[in-house]
Amino acid sequence: MNLLHANDRTGEHPQSYYAATATPLAAFASLKGQRRADVCIIGGGYTGLSAALHLAEAGVDVVLLEAHRMGFGASGRNGGQVGSGQRQDQDWLEATVGHQAARRLWDMGQDAKALVRGLIDRHAMPVTFYPGIAHACRTDAEVRHAHAYAEKLARDYDYDQITPLDRAAMRGLVGSDAYSGGDLDRGAGHLHPLNFALGLAEAARKAGAHLFEASEVHHINHGPKPVVITASGKVTCDHLILAANGYLGGLDAKVAARVMPINNFMVATEPLGDLAAGVLSQPVAVADTRFVVNYWRLSEDNRLLFGGGESYGYRFPDVLKTVLKPMLEVYPQLRGTRIDHAWGGTLAITMNRMPCLMRPEPNVLSASGYSGHGVAMATLAGKMMAQAVLGQASGFDLLAGLPQPRFPGGAALRWPLLVAAMTWFSLRDRLGV
Repeated sequence: MNLLHANDRTGEHPQSYYAATATPLAAFASLKGQRRADVCIIGGGYTGLSAALHLAEAGVDVVLLEAHRMGFGASGRNGGQVGSGQRQDQDWLEATVGHQAARRLWDMGQDAKALVRGLIDRHAMPVTFYPGIAHACRTDAEVRHAHAYAEKLARDYDYDQITPLDRAAMRGLVGSDAYSGGDLDRGAGHLHPLNFALGLAEAARKAGAHLFEASEVHHINHGPKPVVITASGKVTCDHLILAANGYLGGLDAKVAARVMPINNFMVATEPLGDLAAGVLSQPVAVADTRFVVNYWRLSEDNRLLFGGGESYGYRFPDVLKTVLKPMLEVYPQLRGTRIDHAWGGTLAITMNRMPCLMRPEPNVLSASGYSGHGVAMATLAGKMMAQAVLGQASGFDLLAGLPQPRFPGGAALRWPLLVAAMTWFSLRDRLGV
C-alpha cells in the first residue's frame, strides 16, 4: 500500500475546508520525456517549494516533481500554526547540544517565522498571518512549568512575546473549563496552510522553477548524476532534494529508518455565528498539552477548525468520530453543531521530534520529520537546502548534526512498536497523567 493513494483521489487535493476556500491555482503539467536540471526536487509541499523558489531566484535550473497537486500532503491540510522555536524546547536542546548550539537553534526558529511572513509579504500571497498561539495546560504543574519557561525565554533568549495565563484568563480566552491555565505567545501565529503552499508554488513558478504535478516518482538511479524516474519521464540532475516528508515511501531507506509517517485529522464546523465569541475571544490559535495534541482556531468565517487524534496505519479511520470526541471534551457546548468538513493527512515524526536533515547520498539532500512543527521549519529547511546546494551549508549542517536515532524494529516493525507506545501515551492523556 502506498500512502500517496491509500486515502485520496489521484491528482486532487482532499475535500477539506482548506481546499474549499483556497485561492485557485491552475494545474501544472505532468512530466513528459527526458529533462536535464541542475537540481531535481521530489515533493511539492513547503519544503520542496521553498527550495525551488530560493534556487530559482539564485538562477539555478530546478525541476520539482509532485505526485498529485502542489500542497497535496501535510502542507495543505495542517492546523496552520506557525510556532516559535523548535519542536523540542530549549531545556531539551541545551541538555542535548549545549547552550551555544541551543541558542542558534532558537534563532533559527525565529528566522523561520520571519521567513514565512516575509515570503507572504514579498510575493503578495493571498494569505493573512494572524498573530498569537495559546498553549493550554491541563494541570497546575504544567501551568507552573509553562510560566517558568516563559521567564526563561525572556531572560536567556530575549524573547518577551509570551504572556502567562492563569485558569480564569485561559477560560476567558478559550471558553472552556478543560484547562488550568497556560500562556499566549504573540510572536507565533496562524494562517491558511494550503493558500501558503499555493503561494509558494506561484512564486517559484514566477522565479523560473519548472513545476510538474501528477508526476509520481517511482525510482531513483543514484550516481554522479542522479536520474529520477516517473511513469512518463525522467530527470537527470546534478543534485537531488528529497522533500516528500510522510509520503516519501520507499524511495530512500536511510531516511525511512529515521522518519515515521503518522496520520492526523481535522474537522471544520458550520459557521458558529454568535457562538464563536464563546469558543475563542481573540483571533488566536490554540494547542494543548496532551501527548496526542488537540489544536484549534477559528476560520475567517467563524467556523471552528479543530484537529486531534492520530492513527498509524495506511488507511484513515472514521475521521469524524476520531475528532468529534476530543472536540466535545473541550467544547461540550458545541454538541449538535453541524460538521461541514472532515479530513485527514499524513505527516512525519522522528524519534526525538526534531527535523531530520541528512545527506543520504553524496549529492542528495533530504529534510523531513517536522513532528507537527512544520509550517515554519519546513519552509526554512527548503531554503537551507537551497543554500547548501549553493555552497552555504552552515544552517543545514547544524540540523543535520543533531542526534537522529533510527526507529527500533526497522521498516517492518516500526509501526507496531509506535502503536504500542502511542497507545500508552493516549492512556496517560485519558487518565490526566
